[in-house]
Parts: sequence; C-alpha cells; structure tokens
Amino acid sequence: MSITSIISAIGNNSSVYPLIVRDCGIEVPTKIALTYDQNKKESKGIAYLAARERFLDEYATSAVWLGGIPLVGWICDKYIKARGLNPKVNLKLFKEESGIQGIDYNIKKFKDIAPEAVKDLLKAKENKKLYEKLLAGKFVASTSIPILFMGFILPKLIFASSARKIENLRKKEAEKKNLSPVSFLQKERFYKSKEINFTGNWITKAANFSAQDKMAVTDGGYAVGRVATARNKNERYDLAFKMSGMMFLNFVAPKWIEKALNKLTGVELDPIMLADKEFSEQIKNKTLKLPVNDSAEELLKFVDNVENKDTLFVKYANKFEKVKMLDNGIRDPREYVDIKKLGKFRNDIETFAEKALTNNDFKGFVKRARIAKSANIITNVALSSFLLAYVLPKTQFAFRKLITGSDLEPGLAPAEKIVDNKS
Repeated sequence: MSITSIISAIGNNSSVYPLIVRDCGIEVPTKIALTYDQNKKESKGIAYLAARERFLDEYATSAVWLGGIPLVGWICDKYIKARGLNPKVNLKLFKEESGIQGIDYNIKKFKDIAPEAVKDLLKAKENKKLYEKLLAGKFVASTSIPILFMGFILPKLIFASSARKIENLRKKEAEKKNLSPVSFLQKERFYKSKEINFTGNWITKAANFSAQDKMAVTDGGYAVGRVATARNKNERYDLAFKMSGMMFLNFVAPKWIEKALNKLTGVELDPIMLADKEFSEQIKNKTLKLPVNDSAEELLKFVDNVENKDTLFVKYANKFEKVKMLDNGIRDPREYVDIKKLGKFRNDIETFAEKALTNNDFKGFVKRARIAKSANIITNVALSSFLLAYVLPKTQFAFRKLITGSDLEPGLAPAEKIVDNKS
C-alpha cells in the first residue's frame, strides 16, 4: 500500500481506520501513561493499579469495539443468507423514488442486465416483514452484544481482578499509618454488585448504519454501562465526563475539523485521485467525462450507461462508496444511491477541474492540492488524537480534582479521600 493510500484511508472519517490510528496507536498508550502520572502524585501503589486497569480496559474494549461489531455482523449475515435472503438489499429501496430508484423500479430496470441481483430484490420484496425483522435483529445483536460486554461484563471483571490487590495495598497503607484497614474499604462500597437490567423507519435507518455509526451507538451504550457499574458516586461522575468527551472527540470533532480544513485549503478530493496521473491528464486535455449536472436523473443516467463504466467518475464513485458497481460494470440494483453525496462528489470534481484549468501552473496546482489534502488529513488525525489523548485526560483530571479533592482514581481511592458530593 502506498503512502497516498494510507493517508487516504486514515482520512476517511466514515470508516474505522482513523479510529484505529487514534485509539490503538496514540490515544490508549498516552492515556495509560497519563493515568499513572496523575495517580502517582499521591500513591505509587494506586498509580500502578490505575494504569493496569486502564491498560486492560482500553485494549480489551478496542478489541471488542473494532472486531466484535464486524464479527457479530458477519455471523448475522450468514444466518440471513441461510434463510434465503441477501442482506445486501437496502431497505431504503422499499420507498419508491419515482423515475429514480426503488425496489419495483430497480427490478424492472435491471431484470435483464443484473438478473442475479434482481432475484435478491424479488425475495426481499416477497418476504419484506421477515427481512425487516432479520435486519433489525442484526442491528440489535451487533450493538447490544458488544455493549453488554464492554459496558457491564468487562468492568466487573476488571474490578474483581483489582479488588484483592487494592485490599492488600490498603492494609499496607493502614499499617504504615496505624489505621484500621476497614476505614479504607468503607464497607466494600467499591465491589458491591448492582442489579443490571438489561418502527419500520428505525429499522431502515439502523440497517444502513456504517461500521462507524454502529461504533457510535455502541459507544453510547458502553458509556451508559460504565456509568451504571461505577464503584461509587464520584467514579460515576468521572466516567460520565470522560465518556461524553470521548464520544464527541471520536465521532463529531474529526468531521468538524475536516470541514474546516477543506474550506481553508479549498480541496475536497481524496489524495488518491489527486495523485492519479490519468485524472490530471484528462482534466488538462478536457477529456474528463462527468454527468451533465448533479440532478438524480443525470447522475444515474451517466452511471447506468454501459459506455461510461470505465470512466474515472464511475471508478472513483465506486471506490469511495458513492455508488456500488457489480463486477460486470453494472450498478448494483440492491444498493441505495445517496443522490446528495454522489452529486457533491461530481461537483467537487468539476470545481477542482475548473480551478486547475484556469491556473497558470497546472502541474504545480495539482501537486499543491495533493500536498494540501494530505496535510489536512494528517493535521486532522494529529489534532483529534492530541485532544483525545492529552487534552481530554487532563481536563478529566481537573474535573476529578474539583469534585473529589483528590488526584486519585475515584474507584481506587481510599475512603478518606472520597468527598461526599451532594450535588
């Protein structure tokens, strides 16, 4: 994989790649180090236990987060196929868009040129209620199972593994201070288990969630679980602050940063396209073929014309998931086309081509654009990683100090360090 391809992958804020880079490569190691550093100010013993808990928690969560959702989804897809249905059929097609797309429209339009895909459409149409239930079940399974593990089971396992170590540590501290170790345990308040109780429109939306969308939903449930299983009130506040910050910085902030940087540089296209010599040559020679305009009719007319199947527009629209093409160059009739996204993609190409052609240094303009877009992506990852890995933990520590009066992890701190927060 080339450097350009790597930059392109981590710049796709609708995919999991930026999350992998930020989460596993930067955020987690930094958080572990900061956690140890913060707690050692008052107790090296608790600092070690806090760092240990953070290591187990973060990497176990990442493993489930990045692997659990796709795995459960894959198992569900196997089950749906075993029922004779294809999970590739998009439920949005059941709402007909006259003259553009829809399940009946696509069946009629593609019956001769994509017969196998049309068979899947017919089966889904004939078994609509069953298909909706299966997709709803897939969504629930692929989110609730990771939520249950990450939000409820994992913290309990980690707390249990720390309990004896904390008790031994507190006994030693008590002996040094000639205090009763019972005062530190505060009637086992940290280890007492709590009771955990576990429309067609929402099914359509949920069934079309991307991997990152499902991660966002999972993160929300994970946050609720962590707050619910907190060992005391102050830990609950601490976790709620951290989890809300993590969700914002993982799923919202990077998209805001991307928009701001793209607006600043005026470059929207992916660096892979900007590095494609054929793309530059076609712009320069004015042979680049695009839909006449961004209307639904013209966009789909262009994509569905077999004469255009090898054009760069169709090639990159397929690559960047604006449309889905079959191996024979025919648009997949099972997939719903987001006209707004496809139209923006077309307009971004046209805008770039116009700017390049009016620039006196065509080659230099294209090169600068590629560098600028790559720099945007790297800046976005670096900035969002810095916010997640350093700014959020430091802000969390300040919040913790404010509500507890201590630098120690609220779930590990001795009872004498716990402030009875009435707010």
